[in-house]
Amino acid sequence: MNRLKKKIGIVGGLSPESTVSYYLYITRNYAERYGNYDYPEIIIYSVNLENYHKWRSINRWDLIIDDLVSCFQKLKNAGADFGLIATNTMHKVFKQVADIVDLPLINIIDETALRARELGLNRLGLLGTKYTMSDGFYQERLSKFDIDSIVPNAEQQEVIHKIIVEELVRGQFLEKSKNRTIKIIQDLVSRGAKGIILGCTEIPLLVKKEDCDIQLLDTAIIHSEAALNAAVY
Repeated sequence: MNRLKKKIGIVGGLSPESTVSYYLYITRNYAERYGNYDYPEIIIYSVNLENYHKWRSINRWDLIIDDLVSCFQKLKNAGADFGLIATNTMHKVFKQVADIVDLPLINIIDETALRARELGLNRLGLLGTKYTMSDGFYQERLSKFDIDSIVPNAEQQEVIHKIIVEELVRGQFLEKSKNRTIKIIQDLVSRGAKGIILGCTEIPLLVKKEDCDIQLLDTAIIHSEAALNAAVY
């Protein structure tokens, strides 16, 4: 019996590394749940990452909005029933995009907040690109779920951002970078964090749950699970 009701549309390539993790999680976890390979149909539109880096650096979020809207229109035309942006930073413009596109979208911040509430976590450390950590959109959305969040200091933010854009998106996972990230996590814990949001979908490829004595919220996995649930139920 075919359990699947909906096709998943993913805007990927932001970066390729994390896009792969979405695909693998959805397909593998469906097989684990149901014991077969009748998993959801997944349509991926992989964007030009260089363009997004350029537009972000010159503060042209309007161009990012336009491109994301175009991507979701293509996904809908290809048969997607709902969509997701497979990255945290671009959720800065999630509402603007969702208000335009004629396709239901799953928000990575909302799903992460719901998971934190399930775990009883109301004060979280936030890691991600410098935009995710410093622009305030992530913290504002979390606050709607009564979740307080803290971020690394300015110097630490630069360290994390550099690791992401110069290493992780290129598939480079260096031990020294892992150790520096863990040290920053430990600092957030010392400041009262009860859990850590890995608010860049590449960070979980570098730091694993066994590396830290605190709850890590893997946003890529949380987002992927929400997509799988939406497709099946």
